[in-house]
Amino acid sequence: MRRIVVALDSFKGSLTSLEAGTAFAEGIGAVCPDVEVRVVAIADGGEGMAEAVAMSGRGVLCEVATCDARRRPIMASYAIMDEDNTAVIAMAAASGLTLLDTAERNPLVASTYGTGIMLRDALMRGCRKIVVGLGGSATNDCGVGMLMALGYRFYDADGEELTVPIDILERVSHLSDDEVIAQLAEATIVVASDVDSPLYGERGAAHVFAPQKGADSAMVERLDAALRRFATVVEGEAQTPLAHAAGMGAAGGMGYALARFMNGVIVKGVDVVLDMVDFDALIADADLVVTGEGCIDNQTLMGKAPSGVLRRAQRLGIPCIVVGGRVDESVRFERRGFAAVYAVTPVDMPLEEAMQTPRAYENVRRCAAKIAQTFGK
Repeated sequence: MRRIVVALDSFKGSLTSLEAGTAFAEGIGAVCPDVEVRVVAIADGGEGMAEAVAMSGRGVLCEVATCDARRRPIMASYAIMDEDNTAVIAMAAASGLTLLDTAERNPLVASTYGTGIMLRDALMRGCRKIVVGLGGSATNDCGVGMLMALGYRFYDADGEELTVPIDILERVSHLSDDEVIAQLAEATIVVASDVDSPLYGERGAAHVFAPQKGADSAMVERLDAALRRFATVVEGEAQTPLAHAAGMGAAGGMGYALARFMNGVIVKGVDVVLDMVDFDALIADADLVVTGEGCIDNQTLMGKAPSGVLRRAQRLGIPCIVVGGRVDESVRFERRGFAAVYAVTPVDMPLEEAMQTPRAYENVRRCAAKIAQTFGK
């Protein structure tokens, strides 16, 4: 029997990883019912990371009362892996951009406090290794919201406590860790991120990512200056060597907070997830691997989930094709190692229609059926 492993990242705004994979499996099954299709939920450090671990059977989801980036109460989930009590937390579950309406997106007020609550909950449950995925954030607060949830306190030059993230970044004079929960000192933090930006500057968090989170040009300049000032205070010198390191600008400076205050180590998000779900073993006897995401473009080749899947398939000599809701036709994906590339959305279908979940599901299913006709020959 021929075997296909389907490992699609989410089609953001339309389908989860599992929904996209299920639609693809249905399309294959309709044409080639004798082909075994294995659907694997994956992520690259953003939304769906915890769910991917739980769906692999290697962990369970834990629900916690927390808050979104506007500090409104919500329920969110993270995973705890069975074998080593490792917590897997995607900050998008609490501090994610998709949890806010477009009009609500404002990185001057968005906070990572909710992610901090999730970290605190995992530590209180006994987890001493925590994987934090940084994709899909709505924030640019340099992680100070998270730090407050863990017990850090920030003060201005007059000794008044600061509690609003932008105030902390712009006015902090000194901080206290007297109330930080003791369990944090025992924890190992792994940061799953594919962003290599420094904390501030032209390639930093504010200039590169804040506009998509609702910032106008004036906000970008203000946030960039605030991040620079915060790093100067925290590092105690104007050169701020840590702030210039790769990955510190991830998730609006969350990478910096995790590295500076928790000794977090940044690793490629997709590789962390693929290792946690034991992906190499899942594809070892496959005849074909299918991967993809909502938009296939140059960024796909720069550390996104499909590129990670491709590397694993190539190591084992298994052909890998990539599918996407939209495909940048100017990029020669076959030259990068993919056996083929397919766009699931008909060329004459408006984006608004293609983004609707039922339509996206059907588009993926039809694309899979088309691929099956070739694969089944």
